[in-house]
Amino acid sequence: MQRIMLLRVGLYRIASWVKHQFTARNTGGHGVHSPYLFEWVRMVMADKNSFYAWQQIEEVRREMLESEQVVEFVDYGSGGTSIQKPETGCQKKICDIAKGSLAKKKYAQMLARLVNWLGCEKGLTIVELGTSLGVTTAYMAAMDSRNGVITYEGCEAVAQIANENWKSLGLKNITCHVGEINVEKLAKELTEVDVAFIDANHTYAGTRAYFNILATKVHAKSVLVVDDIHYNEEMAKAWEEICADERVTSTMDLYQMGFVFFDKHYWKKHYRMRI
Repeated sequence: MQRIMLLRVGLYRIASWVKHQFTARNTGGHGVHSPYLFEWVRMVMADKNSFYAWQQIEEVRREMLESEQVVEFVDYGSGGTSIQKPETGCQKKICDIAKGSLAKKKYAQMLARLVNWLGCEKGLTIVELGTSLGVTTAYMAAMDSRNGVITYEGCEAVAQIANENWKSLGLKNITCHVGEINVEKLAKELTEVDVAFIDANHTYAGTRAYFNILATKVHAKSVLVVDDIHYNEEMAKAWEEICADERVTSTMDLYQMGFVFFDKHYWKKHYRMRI
């Protein structure tokens, strides 16, 4: 039964990737009618400039990918056909966790450019659901020390490694909450959110619950990012419903992740883009 499910997921991913390649654009922004979203494509998605802190963060990524350290691993975010019980009592190497959970460099750097593009004098409130080893967190936090990053990680041992990584990078604007994400508690803890990155429970129910909470905390210029939107059929269904949500105006589907915009001045439009 499990083999059949894995085969189904594998076939779905192949089919969805092929569909995306044939239907997505790579125009550098041409064909994106909103001036705001045109600028987003040019400055966030298509820009290739690097920032001084990125080399240090990539060195941390390399260390994580090579680390043979073993930790007690608890996973509250495994994908499947429903919200699964956490995997407990599992010994895992840091390198294996890194290979399975760290966002690719180009996507982590895109999130950093997003934060830089949205930046304001008072600093941004950035929320991340799914810290892992803290590499993507570091990218968003490093862009401006005035920004505050609130991140949630289910596994205490992994969160401890992430904290050590941030300390080595000199990042002091990150607050990490450890344990299973409780949506009711999350709603009480958050006020207004400028950027949110959902990379936690890769299921339909989990993703929809997180979106519904975060969508009550956004403003017109907020951007919500959902990772692994084509991870499986459940995630694809969740993404389709997010796109159709009346609070959402425009979305960008980059296959690996989707960007959600809320400004009511824009026509409701959904784009598929290749990077």
